[in-house]
Amino acid sequence: MFSIMTTTDEATQNIGRQLAKLVSAGDVILLDGDLGAGKTTLTKGLAAGLGIKRYVKSPTFTIIREYKEGRLPLYHMDVYRLENGGGDELGLDEYFNGQGVSVVEWSQFVEGELPEQRLTIHLKRNEANIDQRTLTFDPQGAHYQKLVEKLEAQRNE
Repeated sequence: MFSIMTTTDEATQNIGRQLAKLVSAGDVILLDGDLGAGKTTLTKGLAAGLGIKRYVKSPTFTIIREYKEGRLPLYHMDVYRLENGGGDELGLDEYFNGQGVSVVEWSQFVEGELPEQRLTIHLKRNEANIDQRTLTFDPQGAHYQKLVEKLEAQRNE
């Protein structure tokens, strides 16, 4: 695991931009954190890094927003509303096995639908300083381990 601390929304978005340079088709990124932890902020940076110009907002009520105009399509999912089930009806595996990058907020509500290999990013906001966040990268699988190693190397340059 590897952690990064950010102190502004822009810094959190920059992490997403850096991550965008490393992702490939079929990648699945889970964003784990409380309300206001920076999940959508990170996704905005990822979208910008992929070349997506449209405004990115949380898909809380639509569950899935698709952005197809970038280097890779971005499938931004907020499955909070599936707390009581229903994820199996969305065809998530088609997204996860598709030609884009899937970003899933509140993934614990669709745990049974998730691929074994994935990158989980835990976002935690410092309650004493709400602008400060810690992002912890937890890769599952060799592909994601290499991705995190490359991100860490970029950060240390």
